[in-house]
Amino acid sequence: MSEPRPGLDLSLLPDGGVRWLDASGPNSDVVISTRIRLARNVSGYAFTGRAREGERLRMLAQVRDALSAVPSLSGSLLLRLEDLPLVDRQLLHERHLVSKELAGLDPQHPVRSGAAVFLGEGVGLLVNEEDHLRLQALRSGFAVAQAFDGVTRLDRELGGQVPYAFHREFGYLTACPTNAGTGLRASVLIHLPGLVLTKEIGKVLAGLQQMGLTYRGLYGEGSEVVGNFFQLSNQTTLGRSEEELQDLLVRVVRHVIEREEEARRVLVRDAGYIIEDKLWRAYGTLRYARSLTFDEAMNYLSGVRLAVGLKLITGLSVYTLNKLLIFAQSAHLAHLEGKVLTDSETNLARARYVRQVLLSEGSGVE
Repeated sequence: MSEPRPGLDLSLLPDGGVRWLDASGPNSDVVISTRIRLARNVSGYAFTGRAREGERLRMLAQVRDALSAVPSLSGSLLLRLEDLPLVDRQLLHERHLVSKELAGLDPQHPVRSGAAVFLGEGVGLLVNEEDHLRLQALRSGFAVAQAFDGVTRLDRELGGQVPYAFHREFGYLTACPTNAGTGLRASVLIHLPGLVLTKEIGKVLAGLQQMGLTYRGLYGEGSEVVGNFFQLSNQTTLGRSEEELQDLLVRVVRHVIEREEEARRVLVRDAGYIIEDKLWRAYGTLRYARSLTFDEAMNYLSGVRLAVGLKLITGLSVYTLNKLLIFAQSAHLAHLEGKVLTDSETNLARARYVRQVLLSEGSGVE
């Protein structure tokens, strides 16, 4: 049986689900986005992994009914993941709106019955993932406080309507012990080409782990680092308050940003023409290539993004590069083409899309 054609109406998504790409936030030349996520479970139900289908569906119905009294998700869009074809679930994942687990992208762990997401303005609620509820807020740039305010407001409103599983000693109870306590995972998606090119990245990442943070790839746990894009986040939540976890992330990421900016200055000072040639070659490849794999596109986009940050290339916005980072991925290309694509068709469509964007939005490049 052939895979159903992409059919998700993206105009229904609040802000298209991609306001976090608009490069309006602080330090957006280095930090693409900030995400705050809270893990919660509803009292009276088995954890999702052990719950039967009927339990998951009853819990989803209870949450849906409660949202009428939750202003943060007033008028939100409900998407039932099990009702969507694979390519549309993958598209939502590419936009960082749902996790890989909720979308059922791993063939060994198909999408669960009752898996759903409620999408509002800048906030989302994932239902029947590893935990019953994952509340999340995404913001452009390095905006920890703003993202935290958005998700805690949602948590307060929803917690007033739905009984959370909570223990006086251990805090919020979660399926994975590392999430117990506050249930908070704070993360930033950050671009660190300067540290990679100056070979300082190993020291910086080792320092992160000593401070209680961890790093992953573009899509968090289980994803590889590509294009010098790293996701930095806290490792555990138990034993620390929400404010302590926020402060830790802000302090450490601010230091990483400073290290990255210094590395970029070193590159310009010590290898100016070599770096300039390398980055312009990346732009030229994107501008004229006829076929691009995902890894190639991410690596060349990293080079062009660095060139824009160093002001070697002008006339091209960080917003445009952010869009290419997401919209040049396979499910987005399938949606653009209106059909499921083979790997080779995807590579051709990716190169074509990148060329068109750079031609229309990068025509003033110098």
